[in-house]
Amino acid sequence: MPVMNRQRLLERFLRYVRIDTTAREGADVYPSSPGQLDLGRLLVNELRQIGIADAWQDENGIVLATVPSNVPGDVPTIAWCAHLDTSPETSGADVRPQVIEHYGGGEIRLPGAPDRVIRPEENPELRDLIGRTIITSDGTTLLGADDKAGVAVIMEAAQWLLEHPELPRGPVRVCFTCDEEIGRGVERLDLGRLGAAVCYTLDGQGADTIDVETFSADLAVVTIRGVNVHPGVAKGRMTNAVRAAAHLVDRLPRDRLAPESTEDREGFLHPYEISGGVSEVRVRVLLRDFRTAELAQLASLLQQAADATRAEFPNARIDLEVKPQYRNMSEGLAKEPRAVGYARRALEKLGRIAKTAIVRGGTDGSRLTELGLPTPNLSTGEHSPHSPLEWACLDEMVSTVEWLVALAEVWCESSGR
Repeated sequence: MPVMNRQRLLERFLRYVRIDTTAREGADVYPSSPGQLDLGRLLVNELRQIGIADAWQDENGIVLATVPSNVPGDVPTIAWCAHLDTSPETSGADVRPQVIEHYGGGEIRLPGAPDRVIRPEENPELRDLIGRTIITSDGTTLLGADDKAGVAVIMEAAQWLLEHPELPRGPVRVCFTCDEEIGRGVERLDLGRLGAAVCYTLDGQGADTIDVETFSADLAVVTIRGVNVHPGVAKGRMTNAVRAAAHLVDRLPRDRLAPESTEDREGFLHPYEISGGVSEVRVRVLLRDFRTAELAQLASLLQQAADATRAEFPNARIDLEVKPQYRNMSEGLAKEPRAVGYARRALEKLGRIAKTAIVRGGTDGSRLTELGLPTPNLSTGEHSPHSPLEWACLDEMVSTVEWLVALAEVWCESSGR
Protein backbone atom coordinates (compact mmCIF):
# COMPACT_ATOMS: atom_id res chain seq x y z
CA MET A 1 0.00 0.00 0.00
CA PRO A 2 1.35 3.49 -0.83
CA VAL A 3 2.53 5.61 2.11
CA MET A 4 -0.28 7.64 3.65
CA ASN A 5 -0.29 11.44 3.56
CA ARG A 6 0.47 12.14 7.24
CA GLN A 7 0.71 15.89 6.87
CA ARG A 8 -2.65 16.21 5.13
CA LEU A 9 -4.28 14.09 7.81
CA LEU A 10 -2.75 16.24 10.55
CA GLU A 11 -3.90 19.44 8.87
CA ARG A 12 -7.42 18.05 8.56
CA PHE A 13 -7.55 17.16 12.21
CA LEU A 14 -6.24 20.52 13.38
CA ARG A 15 -8.73 22.29 11.13
CA TYR A 16 -11.66 20.35 12.56
CA VAL A 17 -10.80 20.63 16.26
CA ARG A 18 -10.72 24.42 16.02
CA ILE A 19 -14.46 24.48 15.30
CA ASP A 20 -16.50 24.50 18.51
CA THR A 21 -19.03 21.68 18.23
CA THR A 22 -19.81 21.17 21.93
CA ALA A 23 -23.13 19.37 22.37
CA ARG A 24 -25.63 21.20 24.59
CA GLU A 25 -27.59 18.95 26.89
CA GLY A 26 -31.20 20.01 27.31
CA ALA A 27 -31.30 22.01 24.07
CA ASP A 28 -34.64 21.88 22.26
CA VAL A 29 -33.07 21.93 18.79
CA TYR A 30 -31.20 19.31 16.75
CA PRO A 31 -28.31 19.55 16.46
CA SER A 32 -27.93 21.16 19.85
CA SER A 33 -25.15 23.58 18.84
CA PRO A 34 -24.56 25.62 15.66
CA GLY A 35 -20.91 24.61 15.37
CA GLN A 36 -21.97 21.11 14.35
CA LEU A 37 -23.73 22.61 11.34
CA ASP A 38 -20.63 24.67 10.56
CA LEU A 39 -18.34 21.65 10.62
CA GLY A 40 -20.81 19.64 8.56
CA ARG A 41 -20.92 22.32 5.87
CA LEU A 42 -17.12 22.37 5.76
CA LEU A 43 -16.99 18.61 5.33
CA VAL A 44 -19.56 18.67 2.52
CA ASN A 45 -17.46 21.26 0.68
CA GLU A 46 -14.30 19.20 1.16
CA LEU A 47 -16.03 16.00 0.00
CA ARG A 48 -17.26 17.72 -3.15
CA GLN A 49 -13.81 19.14 -3.81
CA ILE A 50 -12.32 15.63 -3.83
CA GLY A 51 -14.93 14.47 -6.33
CA ILE A 52 -17.86 13.10 -4.30
CA ALA A 53 -20.80 14.73 -6.03
CA ASP A 54 -23.56 13.37 -3.80
CA ALA A 55 -22.14 14.82 -0.56
CA TRP A 56 -24.82 16.73 1.29
CA GLN A 57 -25.94 17.88 4.72
CA ASP A 58 -29.56 17.10 5.48
CA GLU A 59 -32.05 19.23 7.38
CA ASN A 60 -30.83 17.75 10.67
CA GLY A 61 -27.15 18.51 10.10
CA ILE A 62 -26.24 14.91 9.27
CA VAL A 63 -23.68 14.58 6.48
CA LEU A 64 -23.94 11.72 3.97
CA ALA A 65 -21.77 10.92 0.95
CA THR A 66 -20.76 7.95 -1.19
CA VAL A 67 -17.37 6.76 -2.33
CA PRO A 68 -18.55 4.87 -5.43
CA SER A 69 -17.58 1.31 -6.23
CA ASN A 70 -14.82 0.83 -8.79
CA VAL A 71 -15.48 -2.86 -9.52
CA PRO A 72 -18.20 -4.62 -11.50
CA GLY A 73 -20.85 -6.72 -9.83
CA ASP A 74 -22.86 -6.54 -6.66
CA VAL A 75 -20.66 -5.65 -3.67
CA PRO A 76 -22.23 -4.93 -0.26
CA THR A 77 -22.32 -1.28 0.73
CA ILE A 78 -20.46 -0.54 3.95
CA ALA A 79 -20.61 2.67 5.98
CA TRP A 80 -18.05 4.61 8.01
CA CYS A 81 -19.52 6.81 10.73
CA ALA A 82 -18.17 9.45 13.14
CA HIS A 83 -19.83 12.18 15.15
CA LEU A 84 -19.35 15.92 14.81
CA ASP A 85 -20.05 16.98 18.40
CA THR A 86 -17.75 17.01 21.40
CA SER A 87 -18.55 16.33 25.03
CA PRO A 88 -20.26 19.02 27.12
CA GLU A 89 -18.20 17.91 30.13
CA THR A 90 -15.28 20.18 29.09
CA SER A 91 -15.31 23.25 26.88
CA GLY A 92 -14.60 22.74 23.20
CA ALA A 93 -14.45 26.47 22.39
CA ASP A 94 -11.25 28.12 21.17
CA VAL A 95 -9.21 24.91 21.07
CA ARG A 96 -5.48 25.60 20.70
CA PRO A 97 -3.79 22.35 19.66
CA GLN A 98 -0.22 21.52 20.65
CA VAL A 99 1.65 19.22 18.22
CA ILE A 100 4.61 17.33 19.66
CA GLU A 101 6.73 15.76 16.94
CA HIS A 102 9.02 12.87 17.93
CA TYR A 103 7.65 12.58 21.46
CA GLY A 104 10.63 11.92 23.72
CA GLY A 105 8.84 10.30 26.63
CA GLY A 106 7.96 11.63 30.05
CA GLU A 107 5.40 14.17 31.15
CA ILE A 108 3.61 16.47 28.72
CA ARG A 109 2.87 19.91 30.16
CA LEU A 110 -0.02 21.84 28.69
CA PRO A 111 1.03 25.42 27.92
CA GLY A 112 -2.28 27.14 28.68
CA ALA A 113 -2.64 25.53 32.11
CA PRO A 114 0.77 24.66 33.61
CA ASP A 115 -0.85 22.77 36.49
CA ARG A 116 -2.31 20.28 34.01
CA VAL A 117 0.12 17.54 33.04
CA ILE A 118 -0.34 14.37 30.97
CA ARG A 119 1.65 11.76 32.88
CA PRO A 120 2.79 8.33 31.63
CA GLU A 121 1.79 6.81 34.98
CA GLU A 122 -1.80 7.73 34.19
CA ASN A 123 -1.44 7.09 30.44
CA PRO A 124 0.78 3.99 30.22
CA GLU A 125 0.19 3.72 26.47
CA LEU A 126 2.47 6.75 26.06
CA ARG A 127 5.44 4.52 26.83
CA ASP A 128 4.82 2.68 23.55
CA LEU A 129 4.59 5.90 21.54
CA ILE A 130 8.04 7.38 22.02
CA GLY A 131 9.17 8.91 18.74
CA ARG A 132 5.60 9.37 17.52
CA THR A 133 3.56 12.53 17.00
CA ILE A 134 1.33 13.45 19.95
CA ILE A 135 -1.38 16.13 19.82
CA THR A 136 -2.91 17.81 22.88
CA SER A 137 -4.93 20.92 23.66
CA ASP A 138 -3.31 23.76 25.58
CA GLY A 139 -5.04 22.50 28.72
CA THR A 140 -7.82 25.08 28.88
CA THR A 141 -10.20 22.97 26.73
CA LEU A 142 -10.58 19.42 25.57
CA LEU A 143 -8.82 18.53 22.33
CA GLY A 144 -11.84 17.12 20.51
CA ALA A 145 -10.21 13.93 19.22
CA ASP A 146 -13.44 12.34 20.38
CA ASP A 147 -14.56 12.30 17.65
CA LYS A 148 -12.75 14.60 15.26
CA ALA A 149 -10.00 12.03 14.99
CA GLY A 150 -12.68 9.73 13.56
CA VAL A 151 -13.93 12.47 11.25
CA ALA A 152 -10.42 13.19 9.96
CA VAL A 153 -9.63 9.50 9.47
CA ILE A 154 -12.79 8.93 7.42
CA MET A 155 -12.20 12.01 5.30
CA GLU A 156 -8.61 11.01 4.58
CA ALA A 157 -9.57 7.40 3.79
CA ALA A 158 -12.27 8.58 1.37
CA GLN A 159 -9.84 10.85 -0.47
CA TRP A 160 -7.19 8.13 -0.50
CA LEU A 161 -9.53 5.64 -2.15
CA LEU A 162 -10.44 8.16 -4.84
CA GLU A 163 -6.78 8.95 -5.46
CA HIS A 164 -5.91 5.25 -5.83
CA PRO A 165 -8.34 3.61 -8.25
CA GLU A 166 -6.05 0.59 -8.43
CA LEU A 167 -7.34 -0.40 -4.98
CA PRO A 168 -10.58 -2.37 -5.41
CA ARG A 169 -13.58 -1.27 -3.38
CA GLY A 170 -17.32 -1.57 -3.27
CA PRO A 171 -19.54 1.40 -2.38
CA VAL A 172 -18.63 3.10 0.88
CA ARG A 173 -21.09 5.41 2.60
CA VAL A 174 -19.65 8.24 4.68
CA CYS A 175 -21.84 9.38 7.56
CA PHE A 176 -21.28 12.13 10.14
CA THR A 177 -23.86 12.39 12.91
CA CYS A 178 -24.66 15.06 15.51
CA ASP A 179 -25.19 15.05 19.29
CA GLU A 180 -23.75 11.60 19.94
CA GLU A 181 -22.32 12.81 23.24
CA ILE A 182 -25.79 13.50 24.62
CA GLY A 183 -27.33 10.24 23.40
CA ARG A 184 -29.01 11.62 20.26
CA GLY A 185 -26.47 10.63 17.61
CA VAL A 186 -28.71 8.55 15.35
CA GLU A 187 -32.02 10.04 16.48
CA ARG A 188 -32.54 11.67 13.07
CA LEU A 189 -30.55 9.25 10.88
CA ASP A 190 -32.57 7.51 8.15
CA LEU A 191 -31.11 3.99 7.86
CA GLY A 192 -32.87 3.48 4.54
CA ARG A 193 -31.13 6.54 3.18
CA LEU A 194 -27.81 5.32 4.58
CA GLY A 195 -28.36 2.04 2.74
CA ALA A 196 -25.52 -0.02 4.21
CA ALA A 197 -25.20 -3.71 5.05
CA VAL A 198 -22.84 -3.01 7.95
CA CYS A 199 -21.38 0.12 9.50
CA TYR A 200 -18.20 0.95 11.39
CA THR A 201 -18.03 3.79 13.88
CA LEU A 202 -14.62 5.45 14.14
CA ASP A 203 -14.74 6.49 17.76
CA GLY A 204 -12.32 4.35 19.72
CA GLN A 205 -9.20 4.74 21.79
CA GLY A 206 -5.73 3.52 20.84
CA ALA A 207 -4.96 1.46 17.76
CA ASP A 208 -5.92 -1.83 16.11
CA THR A 209 -8.85 -2.38 18.48
CA ILE A 210 -12.40 -3.45 17.67
CA ASP A 211 -14.95 -2.60 20.33
CA VAL A 212 -17.52 -5.40 20.33
CA GLU A 213 -19.46 -4.68 23.53
CA THR A 214 -20.73 -1.52 25.18
CA PHE A 215 -22.76 -0.72 28.21
CA SER A 216 -26.51 -0.83 28.00
CA ALA A 217 -27.62 2.60 29.14
CA ASP A 218 -30.58 4.46 30.60
CA LEU A 219 -30.85 8.07 31.77
CA ALA A 220 -32.79 8.86 34.93
CA VAL A 221 -34.02 12.34 35.82
CA VAL A 222 -35.18 12.93 39.39
CA THR A 223 -37.25 16.10 39.79
CA ILE A 224 -37.68 17.37 43.36
CA ARG A 225 -40.18 20.15 43.95
CA GLY A 226 -39.98 21.92 47.28
CA VAL A 227 -41.81 24.82 48.92
CA ASN A 228 -40.02 28.15 48.75
CA VAL A 229 -40.80 31.02 51.09
CA HIS A 230 -38.68 33.90 52.38
CA PRO A 231 -36.02 32.41 54.69
CA GLY A 232 -36.90 34.96 57.37
CA VAL A 233 -40.33 33.38 57.81
CA ALA A 234 -39.49 29.84 56.68
CA LYS A 235 -39.84 27.97 59.96
CA GLY A 236 -42.33 25.15 59.54
CA ARG A 237 -43.18 26.30 56.02
CA MET A 238 -40.14 25.83 53.73
CA THR A 239 -39.20 22.55 52.06
CA ASN A 240 -35.76 23.02 50.54
CA ALA A 241 -35.39 20.99 47.33
CA VAL A 242 -31.61 21.48 47.47
CA ARG A 243 -31.40 19.72 50.83
CA ALA A 244 -33.70 16.98 49.58
CA ALA A 245 -31.50 16.46 46.53
CA ALA A 246 -28.42 16.21 48.73
CA HIS A 247 -30.24 13.61 50.86
CA LEU A 248 -31.12 11.57 47.77
CA VAL A 249 -27.61 11.61 46.29
CA ASP A 250 -26.10 10.68 49.65
CA ARG A 251 -28.18 7.51 49.65
CA LEU A 252 -26.80 6.22 46.36
CA PRO A 253 -24.04 3.59 46.65
CA ARG A 254 -20.51 4.98 46.73
CA ASP A 255 -18.36 1.98 47.65
CA ARG A 256 -20.02 -0.06 44.90
CA LEU A 257 -22.11 0.71 41.83
CA ALA A 258 -20.34 4.04 41.32
CA PRO A 259 -17.98 4.86 38.41
CA GLU A 260 -15.16 5.64 40.83
CA SER A 261 -15.40 2.18 42.43
CA THR A 262 -16.16 -0.08 39.45
CA GLU A 263 -14.28 -1.49 36.46
CA ASP A 264 -14.45 -4.07 33.65
CA ARG A 265 -18.04 -5.36 33.38
CA GLU A 266 -19.34 -3.83 36.59
CA GLY A 267 -22.26 -1.47 36.19
CA PHE A 268 -22.97 1.77 38.04
CA LEU A 269 -25.32 4.55 39.07
CA HIS A 270 -23.75 7.93 38.31
CA PRO A 271 -25.36 11.20 39.46
CA TYR A 272 -23.58 13.61 37.15
CA GLU A 273 -25.59 16.84 37.14
CA ILE A 274 -27.65 18.79 39.67
CA SER A 275 -29.45 21.98 38.72
CA GLY A 276 -32.05 24.19 40.34
CA GLY A 277 -32.80 25.92 43.61
CA VAL A 278 -34.98 25.79 46.73
CA SER A 279 -38.23 25.41 44.83
CA GLU A 280 -37.10 22.78 42.30
CA VAL A 281 -34.01 20.67 41.64
CA ARG A 282 -33.29 18.19 38.88
CA VAL A 283 -30.75 15.40 39.36
CA ARG A 284 -29.57 13.56 36.28
CA VAL A 285 -28.30 10.02 36.86
CA LEU A 286 -26.66 7.62 34.39
CA LEU A 287 -27.59 3.93 34.69
CA ARG A 288 -25.05 1.61 33.06
CA ASP A 289 -24.55 -2.16 32.89
CA PHE A 290 -23.36 -4.67 30.29
CA ARG A 291 -26.37 -6.83 31.18
CA THR A 292 -29.44 -4.97 30.00
CA ALA A 293 -31.69 -6.68 32.55
CA GLU A 294 -29.64 -5.19 35.39
CA LEU A 295 -30.72 -1.67 34.46
CA ALA A 296 -34.06 -2.35 36.14
CA GLN A 297 -32.24 -3.19 39.37
CA LEU A 298 -30.28 0.06 39.19
CA ALA A 299 -33.51 1.97 38.63
CA SER A 300 -34.97 0.21 41.66
CA LEU A 301 -32.07 1.37 43.84
CA LEU A 302 -32.61 4.91 42.64
CA GLN A 303 -36.33 4.61 43.40
CA GLN A 304 -35.50 3.42 46.93
CA ALA A 305 -33.35 6.51 47.45
CA ALA A 306 -36.21 8.68 46.17
CA ASP A 307 -38.66 6.96 48.54
CA ALA A 308 -36.33 7.48 51.51
CA THR A 309 -36.01 11.15 50.60
CA ARG A 310 -39.76 11.51 50.29
CA ALA A 311 -40.13 10.06 53.79
CA GLU A 312 -37.57 12.56 55.15
CA PHE A 313 -39.15 15.50 53.24
CA PRO A 314 -42.88 14.68 53.22
CA ASN A 315 -43.89 18.01 51.71
CA ALA A 316 -41.59 17.58 48.71
CA ARG A 317 -42.90 16.19 45.45
CA ILE A 318 -40.40 13.75 43.92
CA ASP A 319 -40.78 12.33 40.42
CA LEU A 320 -38.48 9.80 38.75
CA GLU A 321 -38.35 9.35 34.98
CA VAL A 322 -36.12 6.75 33.31
CA LYS A 323 -35.43 6.90 29.56
CA PRO A 324 -33.63 4.25 27.48
CA GLN A 325 -30.49 5.51 25.73
CA TYR A 326 -28.71 2.60 24.02
CA ARG A 327 -28.09 -1.12 24.38
CA ASN A 328 -25.08 -3.45 24.36
CA MET A 329 -24.10 -4.10 20.75
CA SER A 330 -22.78 -7.64 21.32
CA GLU A 331 -26.03 -9.50 20.58
CA GLY A 332 -26.62 -7.67 17.32
CA LEU A 333 -23.04 -8.17 16.14
CA ALA A 334 -23.37 -11.92 16.70
CA LYS A 335 -26.07 -11.97 14.02
CA GLU A 336 -23.65 -10.61 11.38
CA PRO A 337 -20.20 -12.10 12.07
CA ARG A 338 -18.70 -10.54 8.95
CA ALA A 339 -18.78 -7.10 10.56
CA VAL A 340 -16.07 -7.99 13.08
CA GLY A 341 -14.54 -10.85 11.06
CA TYR A 342 -13.72 -8.70 8.05
CA ALA A 343 -12.28 -5.97 10.27
CA ARG A 344 -9.91 -8.60 11.68
CA ARG A 345 -9.03 -9.81 8.20
CA ALA A 346 -8.27 -6.28 7.02
CA LEU A 347 -5.70 -5.83 9.77
CA GLU A 348 -4.19 -9.21 8.95
CA LYS A 349 -3.66 -7.99 5.37
CA LEU A 350 -1.61 -5.17 6.87
CA GLY A 351 0.44 -7.57 8.99
CA ARG A 352 -1.24 -6.48 12.23
CA ILE A 353 -3.37 -8.28 14.80
CA ALA A 354 -6.74 -6.98 15.96
CA LYS A 355 -7.63 -6.73 19.62
CA THR A 356 -11.24 -6.88 20.75
CA ALA A 357 -12.43 -4.82 23.69
CA ILE A 358 -15.43 -3.82 25.74
CA VAL A 359 -16.36 -0.15 26.14
CA ARG A 360 -17.45 1.31 29.45
CA GLY A 361 -19.55 3.75 27.52
CA GLY A 362 -21.43 3.78 24.24
CA THR A 363 -21.12 4.80 20.63
CA ASP A 364 -23.51 5.54 17.79
CA GLY A 365 -22.88 1.90 16.94
CA SER A 366 -24.72 0.77 20.07
CA ARG A 367 -27.96 2.27 18.84
CA LEU A 368 -27.36 1.46 15.17
CA THR A 369 -26.81 -2.21 16.03
CA GLU A 370 -29.96 -2.18 18.16
CA LEU A 371 -31.84 -0.80 15.15
CA GLY A 372 -30.60 -3.66 12.95
CA LEU A 373 -27.43 -2.24 11.38
CA PRO A 374 -24.43 -4.17 12.80
CA THR A 375 -21.88 -1.54 13.82
CA PRO A 376 -18.68 -2.36 15.71
CA ASN A 377 -16.42 0.49 16.79
CA LEU A 378 -12.83 0.92 15.58
CA SER A 379 -9.95 2.70 17.32
CA THR A 380 -8.82 6.06 15.97
CA GLY A 381 -5.87 7.13 18.13
CA GLU A 382 -7.83 9.11 20.71
CA HIS A 383 -6.97 8.96 24.42
CA SER A 384 -8.42 10.33 27.70
CA PRO A 385 -11.56 11.77 26.08
CA HIS A 386 -13.86 14.40 27.62
CA SER A 387 -10.98 15.98 29.52
CA PRO A 388 -8.50 18.86 29.24
CA LEU A 389 -5.91 16.05 29.43
CA GLU A 390 -7.23 14.50 26.20
CA TRP A 391 -4.61 13.67 23.59
CA ALA A 392 -4.28 11.89 20.26
CA CYS A 393 -1.54 10.10 18.35
CA LEU A 394 -1.16 10.99 14.68
CA ASP A 395 0.59 7.71 13.90
CA GLU A 396 -2.35 5.74 15.27
CA MET A 397 -4.71 7.84 13.16
CA VAL A 398 -2.62 7.06 10.07
CA SER A 399 -2.79 3.36 10.90
CA THR A 400 -6.58 3.59 11.06
CA VAL A 401 -6.73 5.18 7.61
CA GLU A 402 -4.74 2.19 6.33
CA TRP A 403 -7.18 -0.10 8.14
CA LEU A 404 -10.22 1.48 6.49
CA VAL A 405 -8.67 1.24 3.03
CA ALA A 406 -7.89 -2.44 3.62
CA LEU A 407 -11.38 -2.99 5.03
CA ALA A 408 -13.00 -1.67 1.85
CA GLU A 409 -10.84 -4.06 -0.13
CA VAL A 410 -11.71 -7.06 2.07
CA TRP A 411 -15.45 -6.47 1.68
CA CYS A 412 -14.89 -6.23 -2.07
CA GLU A 413 -12.81 -9.43 -2.25
CA SER A 414 -15.25 -11.35 -0.02
CA SER A 415 -18.32 -10.52 -2.07
CA GLY A 416 -17.81 -13.46 -4.38
CA ARG A 417 -16.91 -11.43 -7.45
